[in-house]
Amino acid sequence: MLFIVFLGLSRSARGYSIVLILETMKTFSTEDGLTEEALVSKLRTYRCHYLFLHGSLKHNASGTCRWGEFGEGGLLWAECSSRQFEWFDGDPVTELLTKVKEVYGLEDEVIFRNVTVPSEGRPRPLHLGTATQIGAIPTEGIPCLLNVLLPPSCTGLPVLYMRDLLLNPPPYAIASTIQEICKTMSKVTCSLPEFTCVSSAKLVKLIELREANHVEFCRIKNVADEVSELYSNAELSKILKLLMDPTWMATGLKIEFDTLVSECEWISRVIGEMISLDNDVNQEISSYPHIPDEFFEDIESSWKGRVKKIHLEDLYREVELAARALHLAVIEDFLPIVTRVKIVTAPLGGPKGEILYAREQQAVWFKGKRFVPSVWAGTPGEAQIKQLKPSLDAKGRKVGEEWFTTAKVEEALLRYHMSNDKARAKVLELLRHLSSELQSRINILVFASMLLIIAKALFAHVSEGRRRNWIFPTLVKFLSAESSEPLGEVRAMKLNGLLPYWFDTAKGSPVRNTLHMQSLFLLTGPNGGGKSSLLRSVCAAALLGICGLMVPAESALIPHFDSIFLHMLMARVLSRDHCCIEMSEVRSIITGTTSKSLVLIDEVCRGTETAKGTCIAGSIMETLDARGCLGIVSTHLHGIFDLPLTTVNTVCKAMSAECVNGQIVPTWKLMDGICRESLAFETAQREGIPETLIQRAEELYRCVYTDGLLRKTGNEEYRKVTTSEEYVFSDVNNTGFDEGDGCPGVLTRKTLHSETQSGEKMGSGRAMEILEKDVRKAVSIICEKKLVELHKGLESPEFSEINCVLVAARQQPPPTTISASCVYVLLQPDRKLYVGQTDGLQGRVRAHRSKDGMQNAAFLYFVVQGKSLACKMETLLINQLPSHGFHLTNVADGKHRNFGSSDTILEDVAVCR
Repeated sequence: MLFIVFLGLSRSARGYSIVLILETMKTFSTEDGLTEEALVSKLRTYRCHYLFLHGSLKHNASGTCRWGEFGEGGLLWAECSSRQFEWFDGDPVTELLTKVKEVYGLEDEVIFRNVTVPSEGRPRPLHLGTATQIGAIPTEGIPCLLNVLLPPSCTGLPVLYMRDLLLNPPPYAIASTIQEICKTMSKVTCSLPEFTCVSSAKLVKLIELREANHVEFCRIKNVADEVSELYSNAELSKILKLLMDPTWMATGLKIEFDTLVSECEWISRVIGEMISLDNDVNQEISSYPHIPDEFFEDIESSWKGRVKKIHLEDLYREVELAARALHLAVIEDFLPIVTRVKIVTAPLGGPKGEILYAREQQAVWFKGKRFVPSVWAGTPGEAQIKQLKPSLDAKGRKVGEEWFTTAKVEEALLRYHMSNDKARAKVLELLRHLSSELQSRINILVFASMLLIIAKALFAHVSEGRRRNWIFPTLVKFLSAESSEPLGEVRAMKLNGLLPYWFDTAKGSPVRNTLHMQSLFLLTGPNGGGKSSLLRSVCAAALLGICGLMVPAESALIPHFDSIFLHMLMARVLSRDHCCIEMSEVRSIITGTTSKSLVLIDEVCRGTETAKGTCIAGSIMETLDARGCLGIVSTHLHGIFDLPLTTVNTVCKAMSAECVNGQIVPTWKLMDGICRESLAFETAQREGIPETLIQRAEELYRCVYTDGLLRKTGNEEYRKVTTSEEYVFSDVNNTGFDEGDGCPGVLTRKTLHSETQSGEKMGSGRAMEILEKDVRKAVSIICEKKLVELHKGLESPEFSEINCVLVAARQQPPPTTISASCVYVLLQPDRKLYVGQTDGLQGRVRAHRSKDGMQNAAFLYFVVQGKSLACKMETLLINQLPSHGFHLTNVADGKHRNFGSSDTILEDVAVCR
């Protein structure tokens, strides 16, 4: 969740307002003109230390100062009453900033920066009902949209960014930029950075308090280096430039492109000159025989490896001399005693003694018993035994009966500890000085860290979208009805082959629908016919489109709506009546709807009696029709078709059905017309209602409704609006459908399912670079030679060259490798090779790097046409790379029957660039 320290809510003539203050960042932002639903939606996603409510909230449209008792304000009051809050008056921003300074003891001169982003041209934030019904805010029982936008491996800050993007859709220009970023990412062929994600608030706090350690500085350097890496690559530089505006929208910081690049280079250089990096191997921990290594590890690891040795040469020398002196003292005072104990044998209860590390006291002492001779005879070790004295802790208390030391050893220990303390203090001083240097670049760090979070989120979205076969929609500006431009494409939404966003096409074939929406749809259909699923799917596709993201369809044209509303009633406020909640949400939707809105209302007015509910539903339809918005209103209130409605932009649509073995069943397909059949009895039977109860209900239905229905409609359960012709149902013995994923109203077609280096350093960077070049050359020679040999005599013998792409340490394969057959060579730290093939290179890279010692492993890969060819190329390399002088870890795979053989004839194959 976003970490907001202070949150203030108020109300103005434009609507509700929210003030967000982050003390850590010394920033504040304001947002005005919010609806009650949108404000509650934001409250659900913010975690605040302090909540303040302005006195303006106490007065609402009902004329009562008892806030939340009637009408507007009830939903907000229910949300706030469960939290601790405080009332305040006066100017919201001024008063809240004063309270922040009082709470944190800040001086009046402390400046808080305004990072408010202009809201001009930006769609309205999502209402709470819309956000929860599509899972933008995770809700029990609702398919979570966030879970399908990103792969499971993408967690943390990128997920929070995507959620914030969905809840607060960007202006058209930013959405178009985000889409262009995603399209470019989907086409890159080079490896991409890991996109290090660092929390801006944590980063600022650590640097401001000068508490950043060497690990945090390494992460900051990674951020700066990855920005520089994007800039230096011709393919990725375009992405970096495009990311500037979305990052400005997310941070409120406006930074020039050249400034960002130059400052990141400076930050990387300054940190690199000070901090000891992974390849700095000249800071070994002291090690001497007869002294346990754990002693030196515990003392020296607290400061060694933090900063470069060049800044601590004198202190390194001092610690080394102190360690050597301690070693000599231990040899002179303890070793003779240990030697004596070892040569003295006794059948029972012999002497014991050894040199051990007392961890709690951070000391090296002698521990023994029964080692004092009964008769002093001047034998070796006796002089040293006489020098021993009991060991004492820091408070001067005796440690135990078996621990001993000498004055010389204690003096050497004190010298060693003092030298380490000086080195530790110097390292801390250098780190704090580095924090001070970076304080002037805080804005650059905040901007760069958010840029990489956005890049990682969009990269992960593109990867998952390609896997799910989603597409990029055509996003267009929404012209108003008063525009001189011809209506049609720019005022219509086209969704071809739309599927429910929660379905994975890799696991089945869901029913797709096509919509060409130029007006309002009045939707009817049977229970379980897919009305709710269709509304959710349309809402999700439209929202993803106006955010610049991929959508679950075969093709799409989506106008940039100024607001998207989805109403599906849920009993969120148990103390309020069902109808009250529905009318409150409908009021909020009607208030915010314009001709550029998308309105989706499911089963309107189902919470009250039929006659008046039908009339209210008809009035809602007239109101929305007059606004000229696009949308769908579904209903089971068929009396609405008998009302004298004055609609001009409304089209009747229905979820169709068909007759199977004498039973009417839904097809979950959208079509023109009206469906008056609810399939209520069939639904009740399917859900386990007793058969006797259903039979009695059918009798009552025939007694009361059948005669009137026959006279009125001529026994037409389904009729078209324009021609009044009956639908013709075909007898189908096998529908070929089955329920999928447990989601009501949506079925899938039946298908047949088939089946860091740890303690050891890598070779030098130069050695690995040479290995990479040698492997690349050998792979190209082996594969291209074989392909040319096998295709002699063909009419089109030309082949593209083998294009080996390097995925270096801390890089990942591009999205173009998703679902593509790839052959790869893993360059292990021990310079051995592993050859493999896969259709999911990203996952395979992660799997290899998850093993011990493989965190920074590099890969070479090339793409081929088809898995069969990939398997054959894999076998060819496994069998022939050893003859070129390379050591393979999976040589045996080349003999496996499922891998083919190196002599297999390849026919009609080609290698992809």
